[in-house]
Amino acid sequence: MPEGPSVKKFQLLTSPFVGQVVTKVGGSSRKINVNELKALRLQDSQVHGKNLFLAFEAAGGQLGPSAEELALQREACSGASSSAQEGQEQTGLPEEEPQEAPHCRSDAPDTGCPRNWLRVHFGLFGSIWANEFSRANKANKRGDWKDPTPRLVLHFESGGFLVFYNCRMHWCSSPMANPASDILSVEFHRGRALDALRTPSPVCYTLLDQRYFSGLGNIIKNEILYMAKIHPLAQGSLLAVSDLERLLDYAVQFSFDWLQSKLHGKGLHPQIYQKEQCPLGHAVMKETLGPLHGFKRLTWWCPQCQPAVPAETGNPS
Repeated sequence: MPEGPSVKKFQLLTSPFVGQVVTKVGGSSRKINVNELKALRLQDSQVHGKNLFLAFEAAGGQLGPSAEELALQREACSGASSSAQEGQEQTGLPEEEPQEAPHCRSDAPDTGCPRNWLRVHFGLFGSIWANEFSRANKANKRGDWKDPTPRLVLHFESGGFLVFYNCRMHWCSSPMANPASDILSVEFHRGRALDALRTPSPVCYTLLDQRYFSGLGNIIKNEILYMAKIHPLAQGSLLAVSDLERLLDYAVQFSFDWLQSKLHGKGLHPQIYQKEQCPLGHAVMKETLGPLHGFKRLTWWCPQCQPAVPAETGNPS
């Protein structure tokens, strides 16, 4: 699924439409009634980790969908027919990472607040397009050149429009955001993140824990571990604090550099992710790693550049 830098770019695409009224809607989503967005004003756009939040307000200042309407939506969406519909779209939506903390206070809007927030969580190939539609760049398994089906299309009074692909959406009263855990936030709390890394857990597990590294995903994880020359399964408690601090430096810098590359239309050139050799020519190992009862992700590392840490080695700090 898209990582923090990608979702931040999506948020920047929505920003020019803040303050405008939705004049026409479309899309295949069954999680929300897309027609209820018509005539609402996009009031705000925020990104927290891997989630995008859009605040809508009726042009007259009244609430959009009522609590009763939202309750009916949730009841209808919980049925098997809705799940089947979502699963039939062109690109599958992977299961959300269990480590991700809740990002909404509730599914129903607070009647004392004039805004409704739409939470958008993107799937593996999720994206937002502004003023154009995504087109098929290759044939599907049946040999058809079929364009992706939008989950949501919002046309605005200016004549522009936003198109959302491969994402889950639902209403909430307000974002439950913790900027201290957001890797791209100026309020990112390095001390709290460092404490999380110093636990006996393998560092590759901790880095994907969205409670401490919101927005950090599998690509960033693999790249920064290679840059820091740390084995993915090294226990944080066995590593020097200086090594963990350097890992944090790489996490922040890599995330910001990746965002800047995206904003300038440049692609990512990974050193280790999905590679067979590291930049020094060593053979790369690949394995699915993760907590025993948690979400597991493909991990790439170089055994020579990222040697394993012996269990008996103490933390020199």
